[in-house]
Parts: sequence; C-alpha cells; structure tokens
Amino acid sequence: MIEYIQGEIAELTPTYAVIDNSRMGYMLNISLTTFSELQNAEKNNEKAKLYVYEAIREDAFILYGFIDKRERELFLLLISVSGVGPNTARMILSSYKTAELEQVIASGNSGLLKSVKGIGAKTAQRIIVDLKDKIKATGDSLIEKAQANNETYEEALAALVMLGFPQPVSQRVLKKLLGAQPAISVEDAIKQALKMM
Repeated sequence: MIEYIQGEIAELTPTYAVIDNSRMGYMLNISLTTFSELQNAEKNNEKAKLYVYEAIREDAFILYGFIDKRERELFLLLISVSGVGPNTARMILSSYKTAELEQVIASGNSGLLKSVKGIGAKTAQRIIVDLKDKIKATGDSLIEKAQANNETYEEALAALVMLGFPQPVSQRVLKKLLGAQPAISVEDAIKQALKMM
C-alpha cells in the first residue's frame, strides 16, 4: 500500500498530476482543491507531497492523490456510501473544500450536495444519512470550531465590558482578533484585546 508520493511536479492539470519520484512518474487523479494547492507549490518550486488511495480493478490500477490526510479520509468516507464511486467523490471534493463539505454533511444540507454535477436527491440524502454521525465524531468539524470560537468571543467580550471598555469597541477588536486567530484562548484574547484598545 502506498501511503504518499513526494517529488517534483512533472505535469499538472485540473484533473491529474504527474509526480516525478526517483525518475519514475506517478499519475494521480486529483480534486480541484488539491490542484490549487499544487499550483502554489509549483510556483514556489516546492516538491509536492500527495497522500494516496489505490483503486485496484481487474482492468486498471488507478491512483488518487490528496493534498492532506483529511481530504483522503473524506474521500474514503464518501466512497463507502452506496452509489458513490471514486470519480463522484472526487467531483464532490472539487466542489467544496474539506471543511465546507464537513459543514454541509454535518448540517444535513442535501440541497448543497445536489448542486454537485452527477449527484441526485437520493444520493445526496444517502451521503448525509450515512456520514452525518461519522463527520461529527471526528471532533474537528467547522461547526464545532465555530461554536468554540463563539464561546471565546462571548466570554472575552463580557470580561472587557466588566473592565469598563465600551461594548462596540470591544466587539470590533475581538472580531478582528478571532478572525486572525480562530483557536485563541479566552485569556489570550483578553490580553491581546487590551493591547489593541
């Protein structure tokens, strides 16, 4: 089993990349998200590292490449759903970034999934039913991050107002801080906000 392939980008298109590793070129099917990241790497003359999924069939040996493990995990979850093959999963991952797709599934928004080419109402519903609990179980969904961010904001705002700072000014400073540092702790948010007042 190939875990990842790292090397120079020999060829890059929106649907596949050829990675040169020890004078051997590996062609990997990719999503548009991975394509965008590889374009940046190519501009900066950086080596590419793609995590791999191998699809072995009687008539073909196909490699799929992902920019990070999280994208590959979502791909594996998608193809575990009845009626969703590797190409459909890749189309979904091309339509939404990983965090956006997690949010779509976790919130049960089948309408957004139906907007992806080749996804009908039944398939969209099946994806949500099969994966909703699995996405929440990762503990790293966008929704949970947003909730944690909101709690930090509320607590830090209450503390600043209690210290005598005007609420509108405190809100503006905290929104700016949390926008730049979503994972900041309440304590650090208060300390940095005080410096910015």
